[in-house]
Amino acid sequence: MSFLNKSILVTGGAGFIGSHLVDALIKENPENLVVLSNFFLGKEDNLKEAIEKYPKLKIYHGSAADYETIKRIIENNNIDLVYNLAVIPLPASLEDPLWSTLENVKIALNVCELLRKGSFKKLIHFSSSEAYGSALSVPMNEKHELNPETPYAASKASGDLIVDSYYRTFKLDTSILRPFNNYGPRQNAGKFAAIIPIFIKKIINKEDTLTLNGDGKQTRDFIYVSDTANAAVEFAKNKNVIGKTINIAIGREISMNYLAELICKEMDFKGKIVHGPERPGDVKRHFADISLAKKLLNFEPKVKFEEGIKLTCDWYKKNLK
Repeated sequence: MSFLNKSILVTGGAGFIGSHLVDALIKENPENLVVLSNFFLGKEDNLKEAIEKYPKLKIYHGSAADYETIKRIIENNNIDLVYNLAVIPLPASLEDPLWSTLENVKIALNVCELLRKGSFKKLIHFSSSEAYGSALSVPMNEKHELNPETPYAASKASGDLIVDSYYRTFKLDTSILRPFNNYGPRQNAGKFAAIIPIFIKKIINKEDTLTLNGDGKQTRDFIYVSDTANAAVEFAKNKNVIGKTINIAIGREISMNYLAELICKEMDFKGKIVHGPERPGDVKRHFADISLAKKLLNFEPKVKFEEGIKLTCDWYKKNLK
């Protein structure tokens, strides 16, 4: 697929990963590029560079969980391809599981139903490694069972099953990108923030204590956000991924203790790290098998973890207010 003469919608496009995807898509020079965001965590500032490079970028404030809203945007802009990143994040599901779960399931159903009805042609749906739950075997390939440990994770697993069911039943052009833990510039540092921006923000604010949930031996497979965005662009170009779910990660297991040590080193933090209670439903171990992405997409992450942490810390030093 060439992006020339194509009209693309990115739901959740003002968010952390979504805005980086928008940046990557602009390089492909699409005919029309549209963002839909409810700005739950997304920010217009995340799209500042995108607007400078692509002044005709259209930004809609609304929810992809509202069928009539997303239908109108897709049909009014003659959308060909939808990247579905709209989501209510994990920490919100710990505060309001009913609402957040329903919203995430509605989002998946809405885009699938509009694809089935011919409102657009191709869907690339973003999953989450949280759908797997803690690793039962490593490395975790796409056949690893779905064993979600939080309402958020269950909603993401549900969305994946919905997308896959529409592919199987109606022979639609769908694919599922399942990213592991993304990090990098623009990651939310406010409410519902993840550990990397939380730690960096505390250090910038000259706090002398950082708290790790649990014993810090939990592991994640972190990936720098631009690598995920570039992989998503390749998804649209490659027919081999239709009907498939594919892991996107670096294929490396990293403990929270090592992550904390690395951030402290980069930020020249001289305070102390303490351990607090475990977070409810916290995944104990993640380590991705990315051989399918390598085989079908020639995927190879470009940013090594230590390099990515340095780039991330540098960005927050310059931009965090």
